[in-house]
Amino acid sequence: MMKRYFIYIILLSAAVLTCSLSSCEKEERFDAELAALQFSSDTMAFDTVFTQMGTTTRQLRVYNRGSETVRFDAVTLEGGYASRFRLNVDGDTSMVARNIEIAAGDSIFIFVRANIRPNEATEPFLIEDALLFCLGDHQRRLPLTAYGRNAVYHHPTDTLHDAGGGILPYSVIDCENWRHDLPHVILGYAVVDSRQTLRLREGDELYFYSDAVLWVYDSGSLDVRGTEERPVLFTSVRHDGWYDYLPGQWGYIWLMKGSVDSHIDHAVIENGSIGILIDSCANTRPTLSISNTVVRNESRVGLFCQTAYVVGRNLLVSNCGEATAVQQYGGRYDFAGCTFADYWRYSARKTPSFYVTNTRDYEGAHYVWPMQSVLTDCIIYGSNSEGEMYVDLDPLASVSLDIRHSLIRGGEWDEDPLFEDPYEGDYHLKEDSPALGIGYQFPQTDTLEKRYHIKLRIEN
Repeated sequence: MMKRYFIYIILLSAAVLTCSLSSCEKEERFDAELAALQFSSDTMAFDTVFTQMGTTTRQLRVYNRGSETVRFDAVTLEGGYASRFRLNVDGDTSMVARNIEIAAGDSIFIFVRANIRPNEATEPFLIEDALLFCLGDHQRRLPLTAYGRNAVYHHPTDTLHDAGGGILPYSVIDCENWRHDLPHVILGYAVVDSRQTLRLREGDELYFYSDAVLWVYDSGSLDVRGTEERPVLFTSVRHDGWYDYLPGQWGYIWLMKGSVDSHIDHAVIENGSIGILIDSCANTRPTLSISNTVVRNESRVGLFCQTAYVVGRNLLVSNCGEATAVQQYGGRYDFAGCTFADYWRYSARKTPSFYVTNTRDYEGAHYVWPMQSVLTDCIIYGSNSEGEMYVDLDPLASVSLDIRHSLIRGGEWDEDPLFEDPYEGDYHLKEDSPALGIGYQFPQTDTLEKRYHIKLRIEN
C-alpha cells in the first residue's frame, strides 16, 4: 500500500512539473512572439482634431520579424467601447479583432481614426488611449494620442447661381456675434454681407475646407488686427504630414467689387488657391490696406488685384503656382518694403511672378484702364531665369509705373538677394545680401519661423 502511495506521489509531481514547464514554455513563447513585432511608428499621435468632424485615417503597419507565425487572441483598444478612437485591423472593423495572424516575415495594416465629442473647453484637450496586441495574458501596447478642439462651424444654409450658372453654397456671417475664443471652420462661401464689417483680432483662427471662400460682399469690409506675437490665421483644415504646406487646399479671401475700406494687419494667409482676390473698382479710398502680413503657398496667385486700390506695407508673398502678385485692368497700387519671392517647386513655372497690366483684348475689342503703380524698397525674385516681372501698359489711358530702390530679377535691377534657403521657405537675407534694408522685415520675435498655430486636420 505504501509503495503504491509513493508511485502516485511521483506521478503527480511529474505531471505538475510537466505543466509548469509547459506553462513556462508558453509564457516564453508569448514573450518572444510579442518581442518579434515591429511597428512602423512607436506611437500614433494625431494632429489636433476638430470635435464633431473626425480626422483623416492614420495607418500603422505591424511587422512580424520572427521565424514563426504570430496568432493574436485579440487586437483592441484599451479604452474599449468608450474609446474616441476607431479601428480597422486588416479589414476587420469591429472594436475587438480576434484571431489575427501575421506570418513570419509578413505584416498587416491597422487603420485608426479619432472622433471627439464637443464639450465646453475653449482650449485644446488631450485624448489618450492605446492599441493592445493580446496573446494569452501578455500584451504589447502602442499609445494613441490626439488633441481635441471645439470650433464654430459655418455650414452653407442656402445657394445662389454665379454668372456661369454654377451653384454657390453659402452662409451669412453674424459679424456682431463673432466668437474670438474658438477657431472657425469655413465650409462653402461664408459671406460678410453688405454694410457689415467682420472684425478679427489677435489670435483669431479661420480654417477653410476644400474650395471654401471668405466672401466680402458689395459694401462690406474686413478688418483684421493681429499682432506680431499672435497674427490672425487663414489656413486649410488639413495639416497632417505633407498637407502642412500644400497649396490649393481651399479657395480664397474675396473682396468683391464694391467692397470698401478693408484692412489687414499682422496676418498669415496660406495653402489656398488665391490668397486675396481683390475685385473692386478703384475709388478715392483704398479697397485694401494690408501690412505686416505673410501670404504663402497659393496654387495660383498670392495677391490678385483687378481695378483695385491697394496699399501694401511690409509683406512677404511667396511660393505661388502662377504669380505672387497680379495688378490687372488698371487700378492704383502702392507697395513698400515688400518681398515677392517665388520658388515654386510643385511644377515647372514658366510665368513671371509679378504682373502689371492695364489692357485686355476681348471679343475683338481692345480695352484699357488708368493705372498707377508704385514699388518702393521691394524685392521681386524667384526661380524664373527669364525674369520675374511682366509689364504691359497701354498709354491710351493714363499710366505710370514708379520703381524705387528695388531689386527685381530680369533687366537692370537684377541682383540675387541671397535668401537663406528660399526653396525651404526661409527668406531671411544673408549677411552679405545686396538687399539688406529692403523687402519684408522679419518681426523681432521671428514668429514666421514657428508654427504659431495649432495644427489641425479633417477628413475630406
